[in-house]
Amino acid sequence: MKQSPTKRDDVLIAGAGPTGLVLALWLTRQGVGVRIVDKAPGPGITSRAVVVHARTLELYRQLGLAAEVIEAGMPNPGINLWVRGKRRAHITFGDAGADLTPYPFILVFPQDRHERVLIERLEQMGVTVERETELAGFEQHADHVRATLRGPDGIDTCEARWLAGCDGAHSPVRHVLGAGFEGGTYDQLFYVADVIAGGPAADGQIHLSLDDADFLALFSYTADGQARLIGSIREDRVDPNRPLTFDDVGERAIHGLGVEVRQVNWFSTYKVHHRLSDHFRHGRVFLLGDAAHIHSPAGGQGMNTGIGDAINLAWKLKAVLHGDASDRLLDSYEAERMAFARTLVETTDRVFTFVSAESSFANFVRTRIAPSFVSAAYTVDAVREFMFRLVSQCMLNYHGSPLSSGAAGKVKGGDRLPWAAGATVDNYAPTGTIDWQVHVYGATGDPLENWCHRVRLPLHVFGWERAHERAGLARDAAYLVRPDGYVALAEATGKPEALQRYFHEIGYQRFG
Repeated sequence: MKQSPTKRDDVLIAGAGPTGLVLALWLTRQGVGVRIVDKAPGPGITSRAVVVHARTLELYRQLGLAAEVIEAGMPNPGINLWVRGKRRAHITFGDAGADLTPYPFILVFPQDRHERVLIERLEQMGVTVERETELAGFEQHADHVRATLRGPDGIDTCEARWLAGCDGAHSPVRHVLGAGFEGGTYDQLFYVADVIAGGPAADGQIHLSLDDADFLALFSYTADGQARLIGSIREDRVDPNRPLTFDDVGERAIHGLGVEVRQVNWFSTYKVHHRLSDHFRHGRVFLLGDAAHIHSPAGGQGMNTGIGDAINLAWKLKAVLHGDASDRLLDSYEAERMAFARTLVETTDRVFTFVSAESSFANFVRTRIAPSFVSAAYTVDAVREFMFRLVSQCMLNYHGSPLSSGAAGKVKGGDRLPWAAGATVDNYAPTGTIDWQVHVYGATGDPLENWCHRVRLPLHVFGWERAHERAGLARDAAYLVRPDGYVALAEATGKPEALQRYFHEIGYQRFG
């Protein structure tokens, strides 16, 4: 290994899954030097996580990645619920999300292909993942972390201002820290298979079987039948004397979803955990993604949450490294992301417990009551919108964060910036700069314009339209938007004094 121990990188990233790759992309885009290592010889070769949600695509748009990812994946317009081989309910996303996001669908995009897109973009930016390189240990010092790496050429040491542990559920970074990882393991054994499928369920949509107490889902990711099949297997169906094969579980797919499995490209079994680390920040070391939190596969939230962790941390690291803000800004990473992760673990646990509970009453509710209830509830506009917001992570907010303040219209500090569907000018377009900015919908006065010009804070004024009112924005109010597209401060009066006071209170010297 050629890395000189005297060279100090800004950020060392351990782990080159989607979380680590997105962290590297955002940091590099912002002018932060990164080094990213991974013990695997190359990117994944199986699909693993397959769902990319709307909020992730919105964040990818800021990097100019969304269009490429969507073209490479398969947008799914809905979810279908099946009982005993018959489709009993259909949930569509188009109408539910059309006024909320430019991406009113669930994108199915296998993780192996996803990682390759991220790696290619990162290499275009001049950063290469160092493969077969494992973080063997590290020590924290007052102004840096000194890490020991084990790679193809032996042992090496390096220094970095900060260390990001994006190294998965068995995170060596977390183990070196001695951080807690409380939670448990579900009783069910899961299987996952990449297949070539035919039949009525191989139609490019997502299908979920509610039969008995086994979880079963199909995610198509190409138009020619390539799909991911996920199922759970109760322990009483497992033969301890031999490993399971797809032949042991394939009949359930045929009967539960009417799937014709024409070819099995990959099959594996695994256990699912639900755990949460006690801290996401330990001095100069951060935990992200599965290293910080893992949960059931319900809702396909895991990878998307790790990507959200990366983007939340990236702009804060940049601010501190560039001298724009004090170190305490980084404390907000744990405050914001841990609160969301805790809620997510609890929510997905409840959902998974429902779909996998083993009792005659649970089976009755799941197979008889749930499909009818979902079909009826989904005819109500407010219910459709709520469900889409929840699944897509567009509902995620940071209301309790020390970085969130104020309210104007229906928007509070900590909310995701609402998308004004149908407006003449797309209010999401300016967020591609990945920087702080002020939005005014209506008119603004000279004091705000002059102050923004003086401190070099971009100001975007959008002529007032009904689309802004429908989105919940207040006319002539000032919305201070963070680099990750969340509203930091909603100021109804539009006075610059409120913005200046905000930056002073959070210790952000660049605009204070």
